[in-house]
Amino acid sequence: MNEILLKLYEMTAFGEIVRQPGSILMLILGFTLLYLGIGKKYEPLLLVPIGFGVLLANFPGGNMAVVPTTDHPEIAHMALTEIAAEFGIMNMLYYALIKTGLLPPLIFLGVGAMTDFGPMLRNLRLALFGAAAQIGIFTVLFSALFLGFNLQEAGALGIIGGADGPTAIYTAIKLAPHLLGPIAIAAYSYMALVPVIIPLVVRYTVSKKELKINMREQDREFPEKVEIKNLRAVKIIFPIVLATIVALLVPSSVPLVGLLLFGNLIKEIGQETNRLFKAASETIMNTATIFLGLTVGATMTAPTFLNGDTLKIVLAGFLAFAISILGGIVAVKIYNLFARKKINPLIGATGLSAVPMASRVANEIALKYDPRNHILQYAMSSNISGVIGSAVAAGVLISFLGGGG
Repeated sequence: MNEILLKLYEMTAFGEIVRQPGSILMLILGFTLLYLGIGKKYEPLLLVPIGFGVLLANFPGGNMAVVPTTDHPEIAHMALTEIAAEFGIMNMLYYALIKTGLLPPLIFLGVGAMTDFGPMLRNLRLALFGAAAQIGIFTVLFSALFLGFNLQEAGALGIIGGADGPTAIYTAIKLAPHLLGPIAIAAYSYMALVPVIIPLVVRYTVSKKELKINMREQDREFPEKVEIKNLRAVKIIFPIVLATIVALLVPSSVPLVGLLLFGNLIKEIGQETNRLFKAASETIMNTATIFLGLTVGATMTAPTFLNGDTLKIVLAGFLAFAISILGGIVAVKIYNLFARKKINPLIGATGLSAVPMASRVANEIALKYDPRNHILQYAMSSNISGVIGSAVAAGVLISFLGGGG
């Protein structure tokens, strides 16, 4: 009888969990991510798959954890069927969909299909503040070097400041794949905390007088000299022209920016490409999000996640977010020193890629100080340009720093 009970015990995962206490901490992390996604509704479309992927990877004996090439270099030369047979289906998915860099561009395709560039095109000068907000990326890059990270790792850390999960993942894949799990968690966690971080930075950097700057009143007092007469035509031409410019100037950003703009193009064309639009914004986007979350979560095992570098990445991520928000705000303040037509600094605070959450948060803050001050459409201009800006910045980093192995 005792022998039977012993065999039953050995069949379960309890013994292995006791021998590997680190896996308990990772399981707690997985449950926490699920709670944040389900209970708190923080980025549920991403935190739920990532959290469940963490659970799958850390249940002993499940053979669902992604193994790094540093531990198993032979996996880089194996066929997908061989990877599945020897290391499990999660590794097959990871090396087919993530390691190749396929899923982040597919998500950008869906993001482009769901994005309206109209607010940005109507307020192009506000789009410049989306570029200013990218300062956090490069500030953290240099800070990470002082923390002991190499150039490739520092570049992957810095891109967290763009507040765009797929961009952070894509850059990590290209520059520092061994840091993919912590970078993904930092990026998506801080994206979910945008409603907390933006008000925190604004509180200490923007005066009440500046927060009360009414954008619509500024428009009435200083009307635009040039108006777009055929906005639909401009919306169709814009992604084609911008894709061409980006491809010529920063070719390495084309996988992200190119598919973002293509997705937007099939949306703006209308009925003729409606089937393509639906596929990009629904079928492809949803499928890519599921596999991206599960496979990224499966990279987060105790040996790869529970170390000093993870804490540094989390701290660097917060610093990148805060500096990016601050950079946009400072840019607006400098602009206001010389311009007659003033801009609410909250517009600069939305230069992050977290669309449309950053714009909604900025609009709520503005309404708190003036119930008539609706700035959502203005904030979206800077917000949308931040998506493009962070992807271009990622391309620049990948071009200059090369692959990290």
